[in-house]
Amino acid sequence: MTARIVLLVTSPRLPAGLLTSAAWDVVRQHPVLAGAESELTTAVRQAGAEVTVVAGSATQALLDTVAAHGTAVWLAGPAGDESLARELGLRLAREPGLAEMELMYGSWDPPGARLLDAVAVLDRLASPGGDPWKRAQTHRSLAGYLLEESYEAYDAMSADDTDALREELGDVLLQVVLHARLAEELPEGERWSIDDVAGGLVDKMIRRNPHVFADAEAGTLEEITANWERIKRAEKARDSVLDGVALSQPALSLAAQILDRSARANLTVPLPPPDTRADEEAALGATLLTLVAEARRTGLNPEAALRRATLAHADAIRAAERPPAPS
Repeated sequence: MTARIVLLVTSPRLPAGLLTSAAWDVVRQHPVLAGAESELTTAVRQAGAEVTVVAGSATQALLDTVAAHGTAVWLAGPAGDESLARELGLRLAREPGLAEMELMYGSWDPPGARLLDAVAVLDRLASPGGDPWKRAQTHRSLAGYLLEESYEAYDAMSADDTDALREELGDVLLQVVLHARLAEELPEGERWSIDDVAGGLVDKMIRRNPHVFADAEAGTLEEITANWERIKRAEKARDSVLDGVALSQPALSLAAQILDRSARANLTVPLPPPDTRADEEAALGATLLTLVAEARRTGLNPEAALRRATLAHADAIRAAERPPAPS
């Protein structure tokens, strides 16, 4: 029988005893070594296997075990013990008759596993002994940062810069996880956690997408959107079609959203005439609202249109600032 060393790699983000059947077979049938005590060594022992924690050279201990038993299993640590794998690989390349090395995955990270790391990191930063600045924050003090990070993500989208978008979405995620961690410090009866945030999102998505999670017919995109709005209205008891509109958003997008909500509800309310306003600011506001309504009628986004014109003007200003080229 060929001598072998099995490097058993597992996900540190899953329960320690959650291993594949092949992994359980190998740890029950062969001597098991590890670099330190852990939840995984405890789980393996509880399953009836023996685990030896190595204090000295792991490479030599594995080779000695292989010489005595034919097969040795190494329980890799949370980071995967890549340095040990390299050291073993070099040793076995020089002396191929000693053993063969096999990499076995006892468990894998599920999709989204690094989100657990993000939660753990923010928990440490916001806990006693962590970052004093983060521990001093409140939902209100962080509000501006959430807007700032969201705008930076929007800029990355507008520039079609997907690498920047990945980074900026990470900054948005930081705000979400930090707000959830701070909410754990609220008084009893008011506190909530990141699991409550995620759980509410999951429940909402399942309820509002019956064409995916239930037996409802998918239909057209328009029918799916209408069904979403119907379910949303049933979930939230609202007195007005404007309830839920974010009033702190930029004024142009706010105007467009309010006009859109009223149109979807088949409400026809005359726009304020600018020529009858008592002051110049009110008249200007009425004029701008009329322009937003006209943009919506023609299918244009007034926020995007003004942004485009303003950025073009900013480029012209920068060009004007540059000294003229020497003649």
